[in-house]
Amino acid sequence: MKQPITILCIDDDKEILYALEAIFEFKGWKSVIATDVPSGIKSYLNHNPDIILIDYHLPRINGIEGVKMLRQFSSDVPIIVFTIDEDQEVANSFLEVGASDFALKPIKAPDLISRINLHIQLIDKKSMTKNKELKVPKQTEEKLTEDRLIKGISSTTLELIMVAMEETYEFMTVEDIAHETGLAYQTTYRYIQYMEKENLLDVHTAYGKVGRPKNSYRLLNMGWQNG
Repeated sequence: MKQPITILCIDDDKEILYALEAIFEFKGWKSVIATDVPSGIKSYLNHNPDIILIDYHLPRINGIEGVKMLRQFSSDVPIIVFTIDEDQEVANSFLEVGASDFALKPIKAPDLISRINLHIQLIDKKSMTKNKELKVPKQTEEKLTEDRLIKGISSTTLELIMVAMEETYEFMTVEDIAHETGLAYQTTYRYIQYMEKENLLDVHTAYGKVGRPKNSYRLLNMGWQNG
C-alpha cells in the first residue's frame, strides 16, 4: 500500500466535503474532492486514489451510474457509497454495478474511519494473497472469476465473511456478521443472500410471537475449513 492513502470523495455537499477533508487530514490521508461524476472520473484518472467515496444523490448522473462508470477504469479500487437510504434494493443495485460497501449519512467520523481502515486491510490482504488459493469452496471459487460486476460479489469480501463465520459454530444473524466483519449491513445481507443461494449456509429460522421470522446462519461443512 502506497503512502499516504489517497481517497477520492465525490459529493455535491460542500459541508460534507469539508468535514471529510478534516477527518482525512487528522488521519494523515490525502483527500481529492469532486462535486459530480464527470469531475470525479477526471480526478480518478489524475490521482489514482486508493479508495473512492461517492454519494448516491448527485446532480445529473447519480451514484449508481457513477459507480458503473468508475468500474470501467478499475475493477479493484474499493468504492464506498454514502447514502441516507437503507433500502436493500438500492443497495443491491449499487453492489451489482461494483460498489464495495456503504456508509450511512449523517457521517460519523469513528464509523467512517473504521470502514475505510477495513477496506485498506482488504486491499493489503488481496495484494498478499493474489497468487494464493482462497479459502473458499472450489465450486464457489470457479463462480467468482471477476463476477462482481454481474452479481456484486467480491472473492475477498466473501472470504472475510467466511472467516468471521468459521470462528464460531453458533448461528449468526446478519447483524452479528456485519458487526464481526465491519461491513455495512446492506453489504453483508447481499453476501448472505448469495451464500444461501449457493448452498453454503445452514439457515435457522426463529418464529417469534410478534413480527417477521428471524433468520440466522452458519457455514455448512463443505471441505473448505482448515482442520
